[in-house]
Amino acid sequence: MRTEAGGARAPRGRRAKIWLAAGTVLVAGTGAVVALRATSGTDTAAEGPHVVHTSVDSLDLTGSAGERALAARSTKAFRMLAVSWQDPSVRLDGTVRVRTRSSATGKWTDWQALGAGDAQPDPAERDRAGVRGGTAPLWAGPSDGVQVKADGKALPKGLTVDLVDPGNGGSTTPAMDPAAYAMPGDGEETPTDQPTDPGTSTPEQTPSDDPAETTPAPTDSATETPAETTPPPTPTAEPSQSTSAGTTAPTSPSAPTSTAPPTSASPTAPGYLPSLSAAYPSCASASAVPHTMPSPLPAQPPATKVPAPPFVTRAGWGADECARDTGYPDYGHTVKAVFVHHTDTTNAYSCADSPSIVRSLYALHLHQGWRDLGYNFLVDKCGTIFEGRFGGAAMPVIGAQTYGFNTDSMGIAAIGTYTDLSGGDSTASTIPGAAPSQAMVTAISRIAAWKLGMSGVSPTGTSSLTEGAKDSYGFTFGTAYTLNAVSGHRNGFATDCPGNQLYAKLATIRSYAAGPPAGVGVTSVDTPSGAVRSGTGYVTGTTATVRWSTSTPTSLLSGAEVLVDGTSVAKVAGSATSASVPLASGRHTVQVRATHVSGKTATSAAVTVTADTTRPTYPTAPSAQLGKGTVNTAAVPVTVTWKAADDNGLRSQAATSPTAKTLTATSTNWATTAKSATATKFGLTATDLAGNTATTSVTRTATLLQESSAKATGTWTKRSSSSYLGGYSSSSGTKSASLTWTFKGRSVAWIASRASTSGAVQIYVDGTLQTTVDLKSATTAYRQAMWTKTWSSAAQHTLKIVVVGTSGRPTVTTDGIAVLN
Repeated sequence: MRTEAGGARAPRGRRAKIWLAAGTVLVAGTGAVVALRATSGTDTAAEGPHVVHTSVDSLDLTGSAGERALAARSTKAFRMLAVSWQDPSVRLDGTVRVRTRSSATGKWTDWQALGAGDAQPDPAERDRAGVRGGTAPLWAGPSDGVQVKADGKALPKGLTVDLVDPGNGGSTTPAMDPAAYAMPGDGEETPTDQPTDPGTSTPEQTPSDDPAETTPAPTDSATETPAETTPPPTPTAEPSQSTSAGTTAPTSPSAPTSTAPPTSASPTAPGYLPSLSAAYPSCASASAVPHTMPSPLPAQPPATKVPAPPFVTRAGWGADECARDTGYPDYGHTVKAVFVHHTDTTNAYSCADSPSIVRSLYALHLHQGWRDLGYNFLVDKCGTIFEGRFGGAAMPVIGAQTYGFNTDSMGIAAIGTYTDLSGGDSTASTIPGAAPSQAMVTAISRIAAWKLGMSGVSPTGTSSLTEGAKDSYGFTFGTAYTLNAVSGHRNGFATDCPGNQLYAKLATIRSYAAGPPAGVGVTSVDTPSGAVRSGTGYVTGTTATVRWSTSTPTSLLSGAEVLVDGTSVAKVAGSATSASVPLASGRHTVQVRATHVSGKTATSAAVTVTADTTRPTYPTAPSAQLGKGTVNTAAVPVTVTWKAADDNGLRSQAATSPTAKTLTATSTNWATTAKSATATKFGLTATDLAGNTATTSVTRTATLLQESSAKATGTWTKRSSSSYLGGYSSSSGTKSASLTWTFKGRSVAWIASRASTSGAVQIYVDGTLQTTVDLKSATTAYRQAMWTKTWSSAAQHTLKIVVVGTSGRPTVTTDGIAVLN
């Protein structure tokens, strides 16, 4: 067993000696020094980053040439593993299976096959002494046991299983605190970008970006071990816009330096060239080495409208900077292409574990002899972005991600596995694939927009990269290839990475990153009570809230504005999806114009909005009439009728007195009651679609007249009961017996009692027969308004009831009349 922990590594490559104060950065071509402070989580610049130390335990696999194994055994705590071997140029022609034991439950997992490791450094880094080949990693979670089986025709030498304990800690909260520009003080040495100590090493060759010399890019279905007869890869026929190397030329590294004070503010994008103290951390085991700047000094990244996305810095996720190669990495000229990868690890992880996963990958890459973490950025399924290889997030750092095309490109690794095992996907790994989350796709798009924006390369365009490896299948060393500016790993190397499901999202990523905003549309125009439609448009008052949506994520928008009749009346941040706007009375067109971080805009289709300031009307004024139902002195049934209208439509109506009641927008009548012998106000209110209101009312008095006030003919009997109005009523079973009331009013109701033995009466008004009312009822009821009549105005009338003398049930009981004035 071999155990490794973080330790300082000597710097490599040609560097120029220069000494700068800690926390300062030289900006190429300006002579200016930039002070940057990086913070993470709750750390402050004064406290410094929180380093999380990791360890790797390596256990040898033993056996024959075609079969190696490690018997099930207990181990130190670990959470990630991979299998590695001595020669990185050798592909493992066989199968590696592992199973692990949970330290929480003590249970062993099922056997899990590991796929081939996809990301690789270019030859200059890969071919160093001590660099190892390796499988894809496996995130096992907290574990304390492992078993491994490897079989194949000829397994590589030196097979080990490497168990990573990433330690605890790290943040998922992005943080960056850029300080202002600073100049060297009096007596300090002015930085220079001219090398003062050329050294003996030769810088890596920069690929040609001559677009004239191109050959097809690899197909999406490249296999891990392609046959010799496989035809050369063909380009992906997606982009319609082509850009060879970017339209913004970087500042020449050999340009003379200037000691004039800078005139601009500090860079808005974080992650420019790190300070010497960051490149050469103070490590307990570090040997004394000159602190040298890169030579040639990389150019300051060009200005871009596209802001840097928030990301967790290396300090944030707990990188042990003493574990990587000390010094600066190698830099390209500019980022011309983005390669999208997946880490080929499980998707069943908590986003809280993402810093540990990043540290584990960092530890494995270092264990395999790489200078640093291979990827430039990593993104988890929650959309959190993690800074990868050291060197400045904004700088064209040469990573170890797409073999042969690492120079002038950038690698973004999606944490997880995104295969679907259909055509193009390898079946070597048995880790189930998943669809990438929207948050992940959005985050990848934001990185691509930022990095390609600095290079002037359209994310929907193409770029030319030169193959830098002599042994990359399907590609010819020194040949320039035209690739999509946003490509999958499989487009530049024989692999299934990033899996079919993530690869299928590349067109979306390009669109998100390039702009203009897509799917911009007004979703509603609201009044304070909500959205109100009138036909195909909206009706509001003089203030309205416009709401919209876009299919492009709002984090890729720099702003939005509302246009009324073509004029901008409200501007909001890109994250906003609504804005309040003033409207003059009348009809308007309303649109939303969204601005992409690149500056490109898109405008929604227009919707019609009518700002209505006119109140509803009552073409038919309210009137009241007596209604049917149970009568008592406190509640005489009344029906109110009216007609409300509005040019744009009514939203609602309500009764306000003598009781409150919610009515529908189309209501024209309301059944209520009035107190006897009391003037009662019947109030109404109508609200139109814009929220304008109108009120109206009518006041009436209901009076009860008992039988004692009527003129009687025939035989009538007085009955006493608390169930009757006034405590008594009149009853008759004599045919043609009658009662006549004389009254003045505009509405009248006859009141009687009902039972199964009740008879019928004829009703006369002003001497004219109106109707016959049968009082028979299966249930007994008292004080029932059985019949009503209403006039347009108050006048004197007579109401006469005549007993019909119905056979078998001649008796009727009357309880008087109600009159409304």
